[in-house]
Amino acid sequence: MIIKEVTTPEEKEHAFLVRKEVFVDEQNVPMDIEIDEYEDVAIHFIGYENDRPVAASRLRFVEEYGKLERICVLKEYRGKSIGKAIIHEMEMIIKEKGYLKAKLNAQTHAEDFYQKLGYQTVSDEFLDAGIPHVTMIKELS
Repeated sequence: MIIKEVTTPEEKEHAFLVRKEVFVDEQNVPMDIEIDEYEDVAIHFIGYENDRPVAASRLRFVEEYGKLERICVLKEYRGKSIGKAIIHEMEMIIKEKGYLKAKLNAQTHAEDFYQKLGYQTVSDEFLDAGIPHVTMIKELS
């Protein structure tokens, strides 16, 4: 498993393909919501297993937070700690950029997963793209 910051147009396209499969095809998020105006300002991440793109995410800096977004793993690769690894990579970049807090909007079915990684729920449930979410934060040390 290789997880890395996207550095080429091909890697960015791979990240978009993973996101499309998970969010658009599997979860029925409209493509015009999934790919948005923040793509060019975000830092993108890609995870490869035997040269196959299997995970993706993006990171933006909003106020005092590194904001983790669009975290996804292809269905057949879930449960193998790939999500945990990509989040760890994102948190390292947040700290490298001098930020001490991470924030994300988690789908409610994944709330326990993020709690195990140290995130705390700080909002009531809300809908994003028709999917229930909660906002979660973590102090990075």
